[in-house]
Amino acid sequence: MKFVQPRPFADPEVAARKIIEIANGVEAAQDGRIHIEKISGPFLYQLKGTPADGWLWLHDSGTYVKFTDTGAQLFA
Repeated sequence: MKFVQPRPFADPEVAARKIIEIANGVEAAQDGRIHIEKISGPFLYQLKGTPADGWLWLHDSGTYVKFTDTGAQLFA
């Protein structure tokens, strides 16, 4: 018997896809940049080593992300 409900984003693949969906719904500012505050920086840092690493490119400053070619193909 389980007393705890399953967490919706416990699976890294599901969580990474949710971030990609959020990023796809945000209008890019300039040069394809999506400001990190639009996506939630802490959520991205939790996903290090998951598929989101291959789908989004996080700038060294941590202020914005861009879709990689692989990430853009998810919505083509």
